[in-house]
Amino acid sequence: MEASAKVELPGYEGDFDHFEVDLKGNRLFLAAEDHNTLEVFDLKSLKHLKTIDGLETPHGLLYLPDVNKLVVTQTGSDGETKVIDGASYKIVGSFKHTKGADSMAYDATRKRLYIAAGGRDMKQASTWLVELDPYTGHNYGELKFDTDKIEAMAIEEHGSKIFVNVTGKKEMAVVDKNTRKVITTWPIRTKGDNAPLAFDEATHRLFVVTRNPGTLIVVNADTGARIAEFKAPERCDQAIFDPARKRVYVLGGEGYIGVFSEKDADHYEPLPRVLSAPGAKTGILVPQLNKLFVAVSPGDTKATAAVMAYDVR
Repeated sequence: MEASAKVELPGYEGDFDHFEVDLKGNRLFLAAEDHNTLEVFDLKSLKHLKTIDGLETPHGLLYLPDVNKLVVTQTGSDGETKVIDGASYKIVGSFKHTKGADSMAYDATRKRLYIAAGGRDMKQASTWLVELDPYTGHNYGELKFDTDKIEAMAIEEHGSKIFVNVTGKKEMAVVDKNTRKVITTWPIRTKGDNAPLAFDEATHRLFVVTRNPGTLIVVNADTGARIAEFKAPERCDQAIFDPARKRVYVLGGEGYIGVFSEKDADHYEPLPRVLSAPGAKTGILVPQLNKLFVAVSPGDTKATAAVMAYDVR
């Protein structure tokens, strides 16, 4: 797996967060959280097309191709989730919920958007899992967690469970989609903070990444049992499962991508590290193009901001 393209963004400081794609429109969106903008790139060439202003600390992105709208979570400004028109790039709506929306996950089977709100970034002792209709903004309800930090989520497409990394308690919460209640919690026994999360629904395996120290933990999604554990890159903000190649990509800020092969549900092995860049912590897999896009955040490394593309074939 090698880098096939790269575009630099000189003058950017701080961190990027998450990506989203518009396949039909050939666009790649990136939340520049510390720059208070969204950046738009040509999906094939990586040419920078547009800077979208008017946001404050954007994080998660969801593109709705049937209505050409982009849903954006943000912890700055009023802390509400914003809707951007894909044609004009203007903010055309806001969704009401507990302030300070950060991580998100989309349940395409039910057309429900789940976001983490409140907590540490909003100087609150509790966080909430908010369930929204991404088309109308209807708030179906909010599940409260008695901790100041929840992070990444994984959702069953063919089941009724949501898995939530409850970072503040070093736990995994299993939530029933239908009742919005916690079914059970599993301890993630680690010295680090469980934050990024990926999921292979076919094998019922969760891939939990911890920070400080960087560790990949494979967890049975039915029982919470630990299956395997590996050294992973530090300062990871995103883990991605590639179902076509049965691989886990762990994007770390120390300059490489950790790649792990799933032999079967109970057997895994690390593959050779893939060179990236310091601060390359978030990304998105676009299977239709066989591409993995990675954002290089300057952060405290003071490196040049960039977006890199990798061919995963």
